[in-house]
Amino acid sequence: MKLSVSHKLEEWREPIEEETRRHLTKMEKLLKRYVPDLVQLHGCIEKRPRKQEYLFSLNLSLPTGTLHATGEAADVRACVKAAFAEIEAQIKKHMALLRKQYEWKRKRPRARALA
Repeated sequence: MKLSVSHKLEEWREPIEEETRRHLTKMEKLLKRYVPDLVQLHGCIEKRPRKQEYLFSLNLSLPTGTLHATGEAADVRACVKAAFAEIEAQIKKHMALLRKQYEWKRKRPRARALA
């Protein structure tokens, strides 16, 4: 997986790298069907003007599509965590659509009414 993260301040580097490393292991398990050279992840963090909030946006480029997620929080680590949680949920949904799991879902039999 090719990874690139852009940030402006050096103090953001360490918390971003720690959270990213933790979540990349989870994402690699979900994306093991893809060739690692074809998967690209780009992250960008910025501080909201006039607020004590941070915004972390992720773009995941896969051979079958592109996924986008954003995380917003008062702490750098929390916004990174929120963005990765959102993109992991999107990956699971995307893989289920590719497998066409919606066609294989069995319907529950109706309970017969007692007469």
